Amino acid sequence: MFLSSAWSRFVLVFSLMGIMAQAEAPPDPATSGARGLYFAKKAYVPEPLPTFAESRDKLPSPVLESRPELVAMYWKCWELAFTHFRQPRPGSPYVSNYLDAAFNGDLFQWDTVFMIMFARYGNRVFPAVQSLDNFYCRQHENGYICRQLHPDGSDYYFDGPVHTVNPPLFSWAEVEEFHQSGDKSRFARVLPALEKYVEWLNTDGDPSTYNADPNWLNHGRRAPGTVHHLYWNTGLGSGMDNTPRGGDGWVDMSCQMVMQYNDLAMMADELGQVEKAAKFRAEAKAIGDRINRWCWNEQDGFYYDVDKDGKQFKVKTSGGFWPMIAGITTKAQSDRLVAHLRNEKEFWRAIVFPTLAADEKHYQPEGGYWHGGVWAPTNFAIIKGLEACGYEDFATEATDKYLSGMASVFKDTGTVWENYAPELPLRQGRPAQRDFVGWTGDGPIALLIENILGFRSDGVRHRLEWRLTRTDRHGIERLPVGEATVTAICEARVDAAAPAKIEIMTDKPVDLEVIKGGTKKSFSVNPGETTLTVL
Repeated sequence: MFLSSAWSRFVLVFSLMGIMAQAEAPPDPATSGARGLYFAKKAYVPEPLPTFAESRDKLPSPVLESRPELVAMYWKCWELAFTHFRQPRPGSPYVSNYLDAAFNGDLFQWDTVFMIMFARYGNRVFPAVQSLDNFYCRQHENGYICRQLHPDGSDYYFDGPVHTVNPPLFSWAEVEEFHQSGDKSRFARVLPALEKYVEWLNTDGDPSTYNADPNWLNHGRRAPGTVHHLYWNTGLGSGMDNTPRGGDGWVDMSCQMVMQYNDLAMMADELGQVEKAAKFRAEAKAIGDRINRWCWNEQDGFYYDVDKDGKQFKVKTSGGFWPMIAGITTKAQSDRLVAHLRNEKEFWRAIVFPTLAADEKHYQPEGGYWHGGVWAPTNFAIIKGLEACGYEDFATEATDKYLSGMASVFKDTGTVWENYAPELPLRQGRPAQRDFVGWTGDGPIALLIENILGFRSDGVRHRLEWRLTRTDRHGIERLPVGEATVTAICEARVDAAAPAKIEIMTDKPVDLEVIKGGTKKSFSVNPGETTLTVL
């Protein structure tokens, strides 16, 4: 389903203006039905919202002496995020405080998932994962969840219901929060809602007749009569509004279904539901096999969307890299995808990575929204995909290039933006909203901690992994690792091969795994202060 440029501009103008006219919403066949049946939390218990001023000394604090601009951008993102903590309005059906998307006051599924990716580092101050509760409590009886909700809890539809399904990544956010906190108590509450959601997504829905069908709510995201039985979306539905896309089997949507099933399997395992977990993993593998059969192009070394008959829609977008984070690529396939990311004529631009390859005819150097704009959610997914496939050094290099570009714009404008232009001179995208945290916090907060400083917290196992690649004095203070709070500083070294002197302080026992020069060394660290030398 190709989004014409005229229609895309129309959508873009109205989206940016925040015009949410209910008169354009189609009749909802389930407005009189029950909502939130599968989520146990039913009522809001008022909780005060924290302020940045009172919370700053409770947040992780990066130490990065040679890159003060990245540290300044880190704190600016937290400051902006605190301005978007919200309580449900009086009379609202929402059940939890939430972090809004910094766009127009509505709750957006795609945005919220990616905001949790950075906000989980502040979960002791504000548990942002509870923002998802407000989607679960507005779930329709058949499992459908609208991608965009008004502050009063009503669904929002733009240009009909066909665009109302976002990437199915609720489960990814839940699992990432679990890895950070080590707390699996949410799983029992959210799994029933997510199971019903995936059940709805698996029902047939024809994209060409979706808006015209009075029973559209009963139809999901598998197009009937296809040879591949993959999943479709639209530009607005996928979150990549005006990206040139096509077909009835979308690479990103189908990979997101793989991720969802694998994450549900992990939840089920943690709850002791072994048979259910095995069923979820089998479904994930089956979808992954179909993606590789129909969407992979061996000649081009890329994944493309496909039509009902399996014909590929050959446009290189950031959607083609989701198979890496979904875990369905072979080493050879991953190498081919990395070659595209490294290609200066395609994705390795002044600010990485444009959402549309620079050698595609619709590419716009100023970004053009999703016609080449650099966006936090897709960059985060690409970089985490590189990690998942073992390209740690490139993930670090790409993160540095991305954050350096952002920092250049930050120096000029004093803030961060909704998206960025991929070309010189380095600037925010056109169009783009300023002060956007929002998902833009993913880079300056999460990627700074994980890929620049090299920390990976595993709260489940009370373990902290530290990839030592830097030679300047660097580290972090007050990093949450499950129930522990850890400060770890590495002193400056003459080069990467030199011994590393580490000062670590923790209030609870943790296992520290230091990776230096390809060698992993493990330490059991007791509460208090410890000095380690890693050769």
